[in-house]
Amino acid sequence: MKFKAITLAAFAMTSGLAAQAQTVITASSWLPPTHTLSMAQKEWCDLLEKNTSGKMKCNILPRAVSAPPGTFDAVKNGLADISFSVQGYTPGRYQYTQMAELPFLGNFSEPISVAYNKVAMKNPEFAAEHQGMKVISFFTHGPGIVFNTKRPIAKVEDLGGLKFRVGGGMVNEISKTLGMNVTLKPAPESFELLSGGVMDGTLFPAESTESFRIDKIIRHATTFPGGLYNTSFAFVMNADKYNKLSADEKKAVDAISGEVAARIFGRGWDKVDRRAMGLMQANNVQIVKADAKFVADVKAKTAGLEAKWVADSQAKGLKNAAAVLAEFRAEIAKAEK
Repeated sequence: MKFKAITLAAFAMTSGLAAQAQTVITASSWLPPTHTLSMAQKEWCDLLEKNTSGKMKCNILPRAVSAPPGTFDAVKNGLADISFSVQGYTPGRYQYTQMAELPFLGNFSEPISVAYNKVAMKNPEFAAEHQGMKVISFFTHGPGIVFNTKRPIAKVEDLGGLKFRVGGGMVNEISKTLGMNVTLKPAPESFELLSGGVMDGTLFPAESTESFRIDKIIRHATTFPGGLYNTSFAFVMNADKYNKLSADEKKAVDAISGEVAARIFGRGWDKVDRRAMGLMQANNVQIVKADAKFVADVKAKTAGLEAKWVADSQAKGLKNAAAVLAEFRAEIAKAEK
């Protein structure tokens, strides 16, 4: 009886360990848990857990392991297994991804993100810029809008004389080309900058007015067909973490990477963009829709940036950069139908 009891106890112990055995992926977000990107990351984690019957799961940390500009390095160095960030927060490091930040790309996050991910994954140079990281997906936010607290902006000349916060990357170049006075600051600092009068405005997608609590501060918004700009993001995993996964675990991650993840992030962003536009109307924000002349003037001033991206990308090693950009725009048009 004694031997049997010991055997049963040992069996129960090993069974319990087997039940507990699972691969845990540490997830970090520099945004509040209610932000659409934090929620999209959680949705991806929940899908991974569901698809693996609980054998893989995420441990979502209560606070970020790094400020936004250091997030990619934090993942690369293993402070978190997965997270997302903006390439433009570290100027000079990422060249190819600026393709997704050019003016007038599209009107919704999901089709732009799907097209961006498809073209970027097809050209390995994009992922190669993210050394030490496994890119799960590339994506963008919704079309960029000009917000300010002072006056309506209906023509290029109206952009001068105001101080704007921008996030870095191509949007910084677009802003300077248009004669705007801009300062590079991460999005979460917007409330303090605008409420304190340090800045007069910011360039954001619609969603960000609510998530960064500036919806009651902003008085004017100018929208552009296809957006004045966009912002490139990457959702990434520590390369060592991915490489140590079993073949089945890698297959589970890969199955919900790429387009699946791009749709999760893009769909979530479009939903909150729609909500934010409604809140703007409720808060009596004056919305100016850029007319044909305003759009034409912006295109004339920013045309050189597209040519520069092509030249700089080719010089760095992206073959047929002009064709890659043309394919990107064509894929967006196809995805928006």
